[in-house]
Amino acid sequence: MALPPARIASGAARILSGLLESRTGQVLSEGRAWRMETALKPVLRDHGFKDIDELAGKLVRSRDPRLDEDVVNALLNNESSFFRDLQMFDMIHRQILPRIQAERDDRTLRIWSAGCSTGQEAYSLAIRLSNDLARWSGWRIEILATDISTSAIDQAKTGIFTQMDVQRGLPIGDLIKWFEPAGDDWRASPDLRRMIDFRQDNLFDSHVPHGQYDLLLCRNVLLYFSPERRQEVFNLLARHSHERSILMLGAGETVIGQSEDFMPHPEFRGSYARKGTMPVGAGGPMRRTG
Repeated sequence: MALPPARIASGAARILSGLLESRTGQVLSEGRAWRMETALKPVLRDHGFKDIDELAGKLVRSRDPRLDEDVVNALLNNESSFFRDLQMFDMIHRQILPRIQAERDDRTLRIWSAGCSTGQEAYSLAIRLSNDLARWSGWRIEILATDISTSAIDQAKTGIFTQMDVQRGLPIGDLIKWFEPAGDDWRASPDLRRMIDFRQDNLFDSHVPHGQYDLLLCRNVLLYFSPERRQEVFNLLARHSHERSILMLGAGETVIGQSEDFMPHPEFRGSYARKGTMPVGAGGPMRRTG
């Protein structure tokens, strides 16, 4: 029998949300706490628990790394879609990437999709670049995509998406060109999958490959963090950016009042530049320093 939301919120939910915050930094919102029981149904079934109270009791009594991981994966919000916020992708394709290309002197493009979920954002970037591959002839393109959810990264690596997934934002032309049927699902082509390095990574204990990225996307991730945790993420993003890097956040996120390293970009609406640097477009070509 389902537990009343009030009982869940006052008891087991505190244990479960505490596990989520300690492992990921995410603070469970009231709306997500209310849906906790639904999200955890597969965990209850797979581990043989009758209800959330029994699950919480097990978490308190003993440490089971597999159970901890399954609970965290279930509670994470892995909402994603292809070309989510299409105007942003159009701006990246038509304005930001050409600007980066014109200013690079080493013919290397490095992109980091942080909090990539099941990979649609990274695949969307790979599709846009592949559709314009002649422009990038002779370039080394690196797309890093990271997420704390092991299950999300495992799915992203397969490149397999359901019919519902591909109907959410993926143009039919790109579906036909870059995906192939996989039973009732669709699988990204080997060429697309090779373009992306999917890695499980924790933004608060990050093992991102050394160096700096030209374009950093951390969209709809900061919403779930406390102000102190957001500052930690901005510090990490700053360490992996250079003076001409461009940062993209979600529509409900901002650096204003939260970061000493970034400021609203003077040219690209809704994106951010490093503070204390020349506006993009001024001066000579970029030179990588890391």
